[in-house]
Amino acid sequence: MPTDPLAWDTRERRVAYSCPGFDVVNESVQLPDGTESEFDYLSDAPSVCILPFTPDGDVVCIEEWRQAVSRISRGLPVGGVEPDDDGLEAAARRELAEETGYEATELEPLVTVEPANGIADSVLHFFVADGCRPTAEQRLDHNESIRPMELPLEELIDAVVTGEIRDGRTVLAVSYYRLLNPDRGID
Repeated sequence: MPTDPLAWDTRERRVAYSCPGFDVVNESVQLPDGTESEFDYLSDAPSVCILPFTPDGDVVCIEEWRQAVSRISRGLPVGGVEPDDDGLEAAARRELAEETGYEATELEPLVTVEPANGIADSVLHFFVADGCRPTAEQRLDHNESIRPMELPLEELIDAVVTGEIRDGRTVLAVSYYRLLNPDRGID
């Protein structure tokens, strides 16, 4: 089977460190010029990010403590796909309900990205959820501190533009959504 001349040859792979949520993988590789090297990256399960709209057109956001940056971060519901999920849509519906207590009448795929493929094998699947209402009970993981809130789409976009919202998943979801729907949410 022909390979691209840019491809690296993985000689050995091992998990250097494992914790709940991700592994750090170490690979011994041979580069295209024949040089032997080591490469480390973060490995985690696929995730879903949901851009949820209420029937009135507001976005259901979350405020969540983020220990890595020591602050409250405003963003969108995001979570890992779990083995019991019956596909990506089921994972998105579950995460939306768990983190916000809202459930959607409709769910559509938006985009799939590799958000940091230079350092991680992460794959993130984005969905747009419509008709979201607070009909479920929030079921947070033991290490989650989350407060749901509704926000007009234009306020969310303004918070992304001004840098108030810095969560990359939220920035990407809002930006991609706006590219595809330039007139939605404009008064």
